[in-house]
Amino acid sequence: MAPNPPSIRQRRFGLELRRLREAAGMSAPAAANSLGTDRTNISNIEAGRYGIGEERLRRLASIYECADEDLIETLVSMTGGRRAGWWDDYRGKIPSGLLDISEIEHHAVRLRTVQTSHLPGLFQTEDHARAMFDLVVPKPPRLQIELCVAHRLARQSVITGTDPTPYTGVIHEAALRMQFGGRDVTRAQLQHLLDENERDNVTLLVIPFANGGFPMAGDSILYAVAANPHLDTVHMDSPAGPLFFDSPTQLQNFRVRLDLVGQVALTAKKSTDFIHRIAKEL
Repeated sequence: MAPNPPSIRQRRFGLELRRLREAAGMSAPAAANSLGTDRTNISNIEAGRYGIGEERLRRLASIYECADEDLIETLVSMTGGRRAGWWDDYRGKIPSGLLDISEIEHHAVRLRTVQTSHLPGLFQTEDHARAMFDLVVPKPPRLQIELCVAHRLARQSVITGTDPTPYTGVIHEAALRMQFGGRDVTRAQLQHLLDENERDNVTLLVIPFANGGFPMAGDSILYAVAANPHLDTVHMDSPAGPLFFDSPTQLQNFRVRLDLVGQVALTAKKSTDFIHRIAKEL
């Protein structure tokens, strides 16, 4: 049986080690020689295919002259190879990109999203999620749709669990008015959104049509804040599947854009009132 490909967390770990090596101006063969291994091993570690223990990681950090102790400790917490998560139960059954989203959400210390045409997956009801998956083209088999729905509902544990992740979501009015599944499903979905918005860790902000244009209009974005900002990850939806961004320049640009979008949105209180009004209109 072929081994599972590296998860997004493993790939992210390896990529950060490669960036540290390149920042030190060191080639892979030179790093391998200093570590007492071969170039292939370094390449496999940087590709996320091989794990690495804490002692070897600290040796690499020393070889690369990394002085960022916080980054080193965060990387140490990621050592030891692959650890199975609840999402691994779905591996091979639903698109792997959906599992990557689960993993970055699970390990994030804070979540920020912008949704312009779809409501955030972390707050979708079962009926709403099923109605969305029913519209996928080409349409997946019924079993896969049901597994995708179950997976989407399971993702919500990061918001509702015993140690909930702080979440700030900006939602455009278009997403609130989109009636996936019909009027009754949409009404129940909006009420669920209002109920979840009462959680201490959740802040939902609305951009009405009347507020005009704004940066990233039309995009669907998840910004997963990591324990160290070097390890933040951005996810964007696309017709070809999930896209992920993690370079320092990309992350900085997304942070700026998210802050600008937040300035266009209504306050939390006015946003809640706005959702109430739309729900009453249905």
